[in-house]
Amino acid sequence: MRQRVEVNLEELDQIIDRSTRAPLSEAEGQKLKTALHAMAEKLVRKRNTEKTSAVLPTDAPADKPDPSKPAPDGHGRNGAAAFTGAHRVAVVHATLHSGDRCPECCRGEVYHQKEPATLVRFVGHAPLEATLFEMERLRCNACGEVFTAEEPESAGTDKYDEAAVAMIALLKYGTGVPFQRLERLQENLGMPLPAATQWDLMAAAWKLLWPVLGELIRQAAQGSVMHNDDTSMRILRLTREPGDKRTGTFTSGIVSMVGAWTIALFFTGWKHAGENLAEVLKQRARELPPPIQMSDALSRNSPKVEGVEPLQANCLAHGRRQIVDVADNFPEECRYVLEDAARCLSSRRAGARTGHVAGTTAALSPGT
Repeated sequence: MRQRVEVNLEELDQIIDRSTRAPLSEAEGQKLKTALHAMAEKLVRKRNTEKTSAVLPTDAPADKPDPSKPAPDGHGRNGAAAFTGAHRVAVVHATLHSGDRCPECCRGEVYHQKEPATLVRFVGHAPLEATLFEMERLRCNACGEVFTAEEPESAGTDKYDEAAVAMIALLKYGTGVPFQRLERLQENLGMPLPAATQWDLMAAAWKLLWPVLGELIRQAAQGSVMHNDDTSMRILRLTREPGDKRTGTFTSGIVSMVGAWTIALFFTGWKHAGENLAEVLKQRARELPPPIQMSDALSRNSPKVEGVEPLQANCLAHGRRQIVDVADNFPEECRYVLEDAARCLSSRRAGARTGHVAGTTAALSPGT
């Protein structure tokens, strides 16, 4: 077992200050070296604490893979069936048709196969493609009248198609491509799309999408399992509610499991994840049982809404870290907790793969 090292930061500061005026004594140098080595060892051990064996060494032989179990799925090339959004081109045989005589054996007849041979080819193009229609114009050399060809139906009535507006929204809010960056890319590809124009299109589109967001929130409120958490977010201008003295701004992510569907919601503002989840749960049907809420054990992640009290399932990983920090001092007790948590997590993963959830959940809070 590693030796417990007591570190007095004030004493170490005094030793360092004295070293600037006179050489350190042997005892002071040894104390500084011991503290430094202890902190370095702790940092190294924190890099890999996912397995109990990395925290508390054991004499048991390492687990060997079971040859009877199938190998996990690989990460090779995608098959043709994965390209659901690809443009498909049917290529007919140049010389043969269904029912023709086989040119190889000259006895049988050839017929269509259910699955064609496939060939995938990628080409590059701008995120938003522009089509320039050039309508022919004819001018009479006598009266000067100009006759212009009619616009094709494929041109549509709007300069910016709904698909173009949706693509800008996906690039900006789905993948984080700034308007200015998309502007430069489009200009380099010869199809300019100013950032101001992109913003105008988004400002007009949100009015159409707002009812969709409201329905997604209502549907998410009916979920059986909900995950929520915060991340800090910088906002240049934010109007707060009167009396709110808080200064932080956050983006809260809420993921709700509703039957076979997974709904992800994001809220940006001064509210914490628990407050945003409470707003969602206000639309939950009262006849439904309480949902399972999965998050870390921070109090600001817990929703407070009348009539709905979610079943708390705090994050095992966060609680596990607290056990790892004291593993040197209580090796046997910590080994029991770490191995039990690993068994519980493995059981839940197996249940998720088969569509079932284990009957009990071990929840470790930072104070455990």
